[in-house]
Amino acid sequence: MHLYADYHTHTTYSHGTGSIKENIEVAIKKGLKEIAISDHGPASRSIVKLGVEDSATLLEIKREVDKYNRLYPEIKVLAGVEANIIGVDGRLDVPEFILKELDKVLVGFHLFIKPVSFRDGIEIILNNVIVDKLRINHGEIRFKNTEILINTLNNYDNIDIITHPGYKVDIDTKTLAKVAVEKEVALEINSSHGYMREEYIKVALEEGAKFTLGSDAHSPDKVGDVETAMLVAQHSGLTTKDIINVY
Repeated sequence: MHLYADYHTHTTYSHGTGSIKENIEVAIKKGLKEIAISDHGPASRSIVKLGVEDSATLLEIKREVDKYNRLYPEIKVLAGVEANIIGVDGRLDVPEFILKELDKVLVGFHLFIKPVSFRDGIEIILNNVIVDKLRINHGEIRFKNTEILINTLNNYDNIDIITHPGYKVDIDTKTLAKVAVEKEVALEINSSHGYMREEYIKVALEEGAKFTLGSDAHSPDKVGDVETAMLVAQHSGLTTKDIINVY
């Protein structure tokens, strides 16, 4: 099993340490045929300055990516985003007209974001940061988290990947996987966070889910580094038919 694409990499446009050019050059050295630049959406910047400055910056990234596609014909460079869910209705922090201009749309359920309203902040942030950790209303919060992700999949028709599903938030894997299959959205096995359990993958696989291995690289040297994710995938019984970015 060999990686040919890394769809989850960050740059200095958000909270990565390297440039687009540096990420591309490392990807080429590692033999990759595709790389996506998928910096965080702007809602991550409002609280802890992790995201792009604003949604328009994503179009600036796309223009830079187009330039590098001409300079590096040996690799396909994709302009993407790791958009944040900011509302219980599944709303993202990037306008749909900009999402449609991008090559890869990744969506993450993150807790350090600026929600669309106070109520949404309670449902998305407070319940997962404090209430669930106290094991209060755990089942209700799990149901709500899953519903929020499903709302997002139902709201947008151009989502490609859900990043690290279940990371720091509990979800109903079986239910999410069913909708992801219907919407043709891949579930990421994230190599940086190291939390993904084999039982989670097996449950999703039973529903016919497709997966992607993501480095979640925040520095150029980590681009294409999916060894942890690869081992978990193999131990879970996944084959090249189950993973969209390997051969």
